[in-house]
Amino acid sequence: MEYDPKDIVRLFKPIEKGLAKVVYGTRLKRMPNFRRDERTFRFMLHYAGNKSLSLLTSILYMHWVSDIECCYKLFPKKAIYGMSLKARGFEFEPEITAKLLKRGYKILEISISTEPRTYNEGKKLNTFDDGFKALWTLLKYRIID
Repeated sequence: MEYDPKDIVRLFKPIEKGLAKVVYGTRLKRMPNFRRDERTFRFMLHYAGNKSLSLLTSILYMHWVSDIECCYKLFPKKAIYGMSLKARGFEFEPEITAKLLKRGYKILEISISTEPRTYNEGKKLNTFDDGFKALWTLLKYRIID
């Protein structure tokens, strides 16, 4: 329960108004507030890693995205029709983002609220392993598929 489910409704509004076809939530249009897990080195490492992956995505795919790793993503069924998705872990986020951008979809981001979990509360991200998989995924899908 890191994310507030009420934010999902907010993500639908730009789609309903015809302002966007793809909407992502973003947790990173703010600086860390250093409470709970956000004050730890591990969180700052995750934050820097996500910002770096988002910057690389923006450069490789020529569209600014601030938080590719946020799980709140809305897109129409036709956007992924016939899309071959291979990811089985955290690399799903960069894969779907890369493939949507390559198909010409622009991503509108809406700020969402978040209460990051600690590892003791069940966080499973491995900064280096998952980060390198995400990096490889972004590079791979820029070139192929």
